[in-house]
Amino acid sequence: MGMFKARNKKLSMAALIPGLAIKVEGYYHDTRFIARTVRFKGNDLKHAEAIEAGMHETKLQAQQTQAELEKQKVELEKQKAELDAQRQALQQQEAKVAENKAAIEAAVARFGQLDDYYIMDEVIVYFDNGKVKVGPKYTAQLMALVEKAKTIEGYMIEVKGYASASGNAALNQKLSEDRANNVTNILLQQGKAPLTRMLAPGAMGESEQVGNANMPEGEAENRRVVVRVLQNKAIAGV
Repeated sequence: MGMFKARNKKLSMAALIPGLAIKVEGYYHDTRFIARTVRFKGNDLKHAEAIEAGMHETKLQAQQTQAELEKQKVELEKQKAELDAQRQALQQQEAKVAENKAAIEAAVARFGQLDDYYIMDEVIVYFDNGKVKVGPKYTAQLMALVEKAKTIEGYMIEVKGYASASGNAALNQKLSEDRANNVTNILLQQGKAPLTRMLAPGAMGESEQVGNANMPEGEAENRRVVVRVLQNKAIAGV
């Protein structure tokens, strides 16, 4: 195809732009139309160029708008991801709160059983009639008891002193108290048992006779201090 004429000017194919009114002369070859000349008016070219310029501006604006929409879309997706993460974190926190609440309620229910203990270990210290001094042979047993107690979670040490039923009841009460106190002092001073793990020594006097009071052997069994390592069943998880 030859150059295009506009008045006395020859223009390249680039002059053909959308919206330009043209007059074409040519011929058909096979199924194709071959143009020899393409003519258009100068005013039409200016008009078409104005239209093309406007379309170009519109296209640029459309591209900018599309770019802005894409940017907003990315920002919205980012915000959505952040909201989803916050929602998930909130759900996890709510689940944790519910779990803690359940644990607290379970603990409250368990610690309502504070009078219910397991006996984890026991040592019985026997005394001569009318005596409160702890025999040397019991020291090692008491030390072993304290060491074992330290391996038990939430342990407490209970000390209860007793006396036989023979003789004056008030004196027997005092004997049971002194016996319990002396054993407790060994546990604290030699065994280094924490004071916070010691229950107050109990002076049981003539109560809870375990031996036959009519027999010397039975009387000897009643003159005793019972030392026990206790674990609350609530702490044990029962």
